[in-house]
Amino acid sequence: MSLNRPSKVEYYLGIAREVARRGTCLRRNFGAVIVNNDQIVSTGYTGAPRGMKNCVDLNYCLREKKRIPRGQRYELCKSVHAETNAIIHASRQQMNGGILFLAGLSAKDGTIVAEAEPCKMCKKAIINAGIEKVYILGINNTFKKVSVSDWIEREENIFSDNTNSY
Repeated sequence: MSLNRPSKVEYYLGIAREVARRGTCLRRNFGAVIVNNDQIVSTGYTGAPRGMKNCVDLNYCLREKKRIPRGQRYELCKSVHAETNAIIHASRQQMNGGILFLAGLSAKDGTIVAEAEPCKMCKKAIINAGIEKVYILGINNTFKKVSVSDWIEREENIFSDNTNSY
């Protein structure tokens, strides 16, 4: 047995990183792997909807052209996010109670996206899919573990506080 054998988390995050390499975004590419009962249920990467041309094929990104910062104005993004792609390719029954592994890579140099996190819309999809935990690859072979119940609690607190102005 090899002393360098990866843990299960490292193994699935490594697969997510490899899946991200299929992405077609000119800015950042993500790979998502959904696992339940130690079995891969689905994978997804960042890319245009089926039948539409990808940004890498067009060599054009509207968000890049408008210099829109990371995390903003996703309605102008042509791509479907990796998390959403993985979710739409599996049934809720397969995902319920599962774990999502997420890795993000810079399209320019392939480095890990620091402090990556699913966008608000992907978080909602993850919640509805019944996924319980999310592991996100960080730099220097680190990772962050998120309990989806924490996202639910945070969102409930935001929307139950009528003093917030949006």
